[in-house]
Amino acid sequence: MTAEPDVDNLASALKVSQLEAWDYGRGAAIVVIALLTTRILRFTVARAATRRGGNTMLADLLGRLGTYVILALGGIYALDTLGVAIGPVLGALGIAGIALAFALQDMVENFVAGITLQISRPFEPQDEVTIADRLGRVGRVDVRSVTLETPEGETVVLPTVDVIKNPITNHTRVGRRRTAISVGVAYGSDLDRAKRVIVEVVRPIPSVLDDPPPEAFLTGFGDSSIDFEVLVWHHSTVVDEMRTRNDVVLAIYKALNDAQITIPFPQRVVTVADADPVVDSDPVVDPKLP
Repeated sequence: MTAEPDVDNLASALKVSQLEAWDYGRGAAIVVIALLTTRILRFTVARAATRRGGNTMLADLLGRLGTYVILALGGIYALDTLGVAIGPVLGALGIAGIALAFALQDMVENFVAGITLQISRPFEPQDEVTIADRLGRVGRVDVRSVTLETPEGETVVLPTVDVIKNPITNHTRVGRRRTAISVGVAYGSDLDRAKRVIVEVVRPIPSVLDDPPPEAFLTGFGDSSIDFEVLVWHHSTVVDEMRTRNDVVLAIYKALNDAQITIPFPQRVVTVADADPVVDSDPVVDPKLP
């Protein structure tokens, strides 16, 4: 006797199979949509920052964070579509996240410091800065580190947490810097004339800016000279500072020599007292001697 197929069970099985295929298809579609959304988000944020002249580094950071959030939400929704219990998964992810945060504490601290750095924007790429006694031109800046190119041709990578914790001196943001150069003239010199000679010779130097104009001030009485401090403004890079200092010192030296104003070198005057030896007129005679 031949058994007839169970039509109802077969139809039910086909229906369940179709539902599972549909669920898998929906889950895959959700993941694909999430990926496309992240690409659109990053493109939109980057384009908006470029058009408005904003902080492209901050835009990249926001795009990355948005990508992580969208992918996380898309993955959770896709799992829910497949009938996976989300509660235990979220609990496990939370515990794993806490453990990972403790294990990667330094990395997390750098990440937070990087976000703060991107928001505060104390410098931009190609600025010349001094950070933690390190002088250099800013190269790559991300959420983990800041790269400096030093004048000696070295590359220094500073963790963002160290950058945030140390004073930051931006040499190029204003576009100009002031340099002070000390020079002394001999006692007895005509100080008004010396000051006039110094200012007049410094003013036409090409590397010295006209505004603000160069100035010279008397600062005090040295051991061997009366001291001036010459203040000049120049462009802000380290090379500009070195070139300006060289030109100013050379010009002042030549001008003072031509004006016969002495730049003294350190001197000491030693006075030796001419004291005659004391002679006793009544020497003591030892009575034991013959």
